[in-house]
Amino acid sequence: MTRTFLVRGLLAGLFAGLVGFGFALVFGEPNVDAAIALEGVPAETPLVSRDLQSTAGLLTASLGYGLAIGGLFGLLSAVAYGRMGRLGPRASSALLAGAAFTAVILVPFLKYPANPPAVGHPDTINERTSLYLILMAVSLLLAWVSVLTGRALAPRLGAWNAALAGGGIYLGSMLVAGLVMPRVDEVGEDFPASLLYDFRVSSLVIQVAIWTTLGLVFGYLSDRDTHGRAARRPGVVKGDIAEQPTGVPTHHS
Repeated sequence: MTRTFLVRGLLAGLFAGLVGFGFALVFGEPNVDAAIALEGVPAETPLVSRDLQSTAGLLTASLGYGLAIGGLFGLLSAVAYGRMGRLGPRASSALLAGAAFTAVILVPFLKYPANPPAVGHPDTINERTSLYLILMAVSLLLAWVSVLTGRALAPRLGAWNAALAGGGIYLGSMLVAGLVMPRVDEVGEDFPASLLYDFRVSSLVIQVAIWTTLGLVFGYLSDRDTHGRAARRPGVVKGDIAEQPTGVPTHHS
């Protein structure tokens, strides 16, 4: 079963990478070009031309990123399979993608948002990257703890109240983590505020497009596979398959 989920994740990630490339090309690259223009003409000729970076390089990076998160999402879905209550394949996939996007992208982004070229000192790039990855790891850990806590509280508080309790634990813990983590503020006073805003918004929009596509495509593939396996069972007539809230096909008597 794990292999099936992994393949679905890779396929969904491939589609998500293509969508991300399209969004980055339309919304992200103009802001990158504008930021690069502020740096002026480089002293040395870059090894890879800007035209290649913004086309083939961007496509390669987008597909690689999509495949990576798609594979991880598939494995995560295999672990979560059957543990998300009465939700069907599409709803489960959408919920899982939304939770993963929040923990991996949105919450760390609020503390350490993306910066365009010409922002930040080159000597501190490793430090800034490390801080972002540390906060991402903390976010994932606390998200997992909140899920386990919610599941433990469900028999006593009910599913809804337990989910609220788990979410509150995550948000409160991340608020503390965000306050404790070092602040990074390397935006120069002469850098256009509108360009910085547009770059950060476009970066977040690209991620939303990628993770939305990942959740929707994975859910579609899971739903199609579920109904396909049910339809191939002996004695099942097309149109006689109904989906229970758990997403497991059954037959009308």
